[in-house]
Amino acid sequence: MENSLVLYQVNNRVAEITLNRPEKRNALNPALVEALKSAFKKAKEDENAKIVVLKANGEVFSAGADLAYMQQLQGFSYEENIKDSNALKELFETIRTLPKVVIAQVEGHAIAGGCGLATICDIIFTVPEAKFGYTEVKLGFVPAIVSCYLMQKVGETLTKKLLLSGELFTAQEALHYNLITYVTKATEMPLMVNNFALNLCNSASGNSLALTKQLINNTSNTWLDSCLTEAVKTNARTREGDDFKKGIAAFLAKEKINW
Repeated sequence: MENSLVLYQVNNRVAEITLNRPEKRNALNPALVEALKSAFKKAKEDENAKIVVLKANGEVFSAGADLAYMQQLQGFSYEENIKDSNALKELFETIRTLPKVVIAQVEGHAIAGGCGLATICDIIFTVPEAKFGYTEVKLGFVPAIVSCYLMQKVGETLTKKLLLSGELFTAQEALHYNLITYVTKATEMPLMVNNFALNLCNSASGNSLALTKQLINNTSNTWLDSCLTEAVKTNARTREGDDFKKGIAAFLAKEKINW
């Protein structure tokens, strides 16, 4: 089990889903995305789990896309890129629509796709030292899928600021933006998250939590499906472009990109 990309355990009705690729800074690749989807589906069906906590082993929550996989993407066809983008969309939608509250326990940097993974959770705890950022534009990517969720969460003006600049920002800034919920000292994080989860378990109806989350999602869902469909296509088109290939090549070579 220790060799698994994702670890799953339940204690006191709290399911913990743990990214377990610390040697790669929990970078996302197809295998990890599929493992996460399977873990969340397991949590959905697990009668012993009422609340879900998403966390990560290692010093980084998730650094975004895996470097080796980024190299492979350069040779993908449009159809293969559509399939790959759909996989990430399906993971995010699995978390968003899960009929259980999902708490992100972010104890390290959350960058690009890793920031998107945290963004989609219902409640987000982070340590003061963590940095966040949707850095895709700096590499010739487009933060397409996460843009749909971020717009709903923080509004158009702030979404443009965060996605167009691609700059990193602090945990306190993320709190100010209403992107996250709590900033907690590292030494207090496990206890704070566990107490928050147990309080939900003991003080709220599971059915009520599920229906409330569904109601909030449905209220803001008038255009989400069409946005995500277009986002997947945009991802695929972008990956066929010269800027994407230039950005990835420079990033892998650790060279400054002159746009």
